[in-house]
Amino acid sequence: MSAYVVGILTETRLNDDIRRYLDRIDSTLLPYAGRFLIHGGPYLWKEGEPAGDLIVIEFENLDLASRWYDSPAYRAIKSLRMANCVGTVFLVGGVPMGHRAWDILG
Repeated sequence: MSAYVVGILTETRLNDDIRRYLDRIDSTLLPYAGRFLIHGGPYLWKEGEPAGDLIVIEFENLDLASRWYDSPAYRAIKSLRMANCVGTVFLVGGVPMGHRAWDILG
């Protein structure tokens, strides 16, 4: 079942470190078959206020997402992002095909 790395970044300082991070992140995703689904806007807000820029990276499963996040290749560049961005990053599993909202009630 698909899994996702989700980032909600409320502040990003564009500088040489962020450029290096962006230049290298794609190659860290390749061995884990990760791919960007969302990487910032444009947005069409319908409700509420923007919380930040949304980033969503898809993986085949939660194990691959976690292995990518903890990989030596990603660890080597993660500090470039962390020193220049403020926000939240989390891993979350998807739902099976055919999932209905009611299913969460048990």
